[in-house]
Amino acid sequence: MIYREAGEFKTSYAADQGLLTIPMDRWFVIGLVLFAFIGMPLVGDEYWLGSIMIPVLILAIAAMGLNILTGYAGQLSLGTGAFMAAGAYMAYKVATNLSFLPVPVAILAGGGFSAMIGVLFGIPSLRIKGFYLAVATLAAQFFLLWLFTHVDWFVNYNLSGVPAIADYHLFVDWGPLVTGAQASVEARYLFVLVFAVFLALAARNMARCKIGRSWMAIRDMDIAAEIIGIRPLHTKLSAFAISSFYCGVAGALWAFCFINNVEPGAYEIERSFQILFMIIIGGLGSILGSFLGAAFIFLLPITLSQLPGWLGLDVPADVITHLEFMVMGVLIIFFLIVEPHGLARLWQIAKEKLRRWPFPY
Repeated sequence: MIYREAGEFKTSYAADQGLLTIPMDRWFVIGLVLFAFIGMPLVGDEYWLGSIMIPVLILAIAAMGLNILTGYAGQLSLGTGAFMAAGAYMAYKVATNLSFLPVPVAILAGGGFSAMIGVLFGIPSLRIKGFYLAVATLAAQFFLLWLFTHVDWFVNYNLSGVPAIADYHLFVDWGPLVTGAQASVEARYLFVLVFAVFLALAARNMARCKIGRSWMAIRDMDIAAEIIGIRPLHTKLSAFAISSFYCGVAGALWAFCFINNVEPGAYEIERSFQILFMIIIGGLGSILGSFLGAAFIFLLPITLSQLPGWLGLDVPADVITHLEFMVMGVLIIFFLIVEPHGLARLWQIAKEKLRRWPFPY
C-alpha cells in the first residue's frame, strides 16, 4: 500500500520533524490547497463562494484563535465575539483615516489592537481559572460591545452607527480586485483564503515550537510547569494575545469581505458561543478541527433547513429553527461524552485504520 510509513527514511532532524512526514498526507494537503486556490474559484458560483466558503474560512480563523487559547493553553474564554469586534472596528478606523495604507495592513492593525485588548483581559488568568475566568472574559464581551456602540469615534461619528465598508483596494488599483460591496466574489474569497492558509500554517508551527509546548504544559498542570521553569505570566498572556490577534483578524475580514459593514450585532455573545461550539465539535487542540468545526456548525443549519424540501415534507420554519437548536445540543453532548477530541480525532482514527489495513484493529 502507498499510505505507509515503512520505507520512508529520514536523514535529518528537520525531515523527521516535518509537518507531514507521510507522502500521501503531503500530496493530499498540497492538492487540497491548490484546489482551494485554483479549482474553487472556477467551479464555485457566487452563492458557494460568497455565502458559504468566505464565512466558513473566516469563522475557521476565529476558531483557530479560540483553539490556541482554550485547546492548547487551557484558558476558557467567552469573549471571542468581542475580540472579533475590536479587530473589525480598528481595521475600519485605520482604513478610513489612513487610506493610503492597503487593506491587509488595516486588517493586521485590527488584529494587533485586538491582541492588546486580549492581553488586558487576560491578566485575571494569572489568579483565576475555569468558570471564573470564563466570567471575566464574558465581561469583555459586554463591555467592548458597549464601548464600540457608544463611542462614536470608532465609527468616525457615523449617524447610523453602522458604517458601510467602502471599496478599499487590496494592494494597488487592480480594477475589480478590491474589497467592499463592489469587489468580485472571487477576489474576496481568495483574499480570505490567503489569510486562512497563512494563519493556519503559523498556528500549526507555533503549536510545535517552544511556545506551544509551554501552552500545553500550563494547560495540563500549571504548577508543575512553573516548577520546571515555564513562566505562567508570559505563557498565558502570549496565548491571550495570539488568540485575540486571530479573532481580531477574523472580525475585520467578516466586516470587509462578508457583510461589508461594521455592525455590532454580528459580534454578539451568540457569536462567541458559536465559535466555542466549533472547537468542541471540531476538536480541542487541533488546527484541522477548527476548519472541520467551522464547516460543520455553519453548514448544519443550512442543511437542516433544506432537508424537509429534499424529502418532500412541509415543515414550518419555526419548527426547523427549534430542530436546529435541538440537534446542536445533542451533538455537543455526544462529542463531549463519546469523542471529546471531536471530528479531528475521528479523521485521525480513520487514517490510522487505513495505514494498518488489512489489519485495522
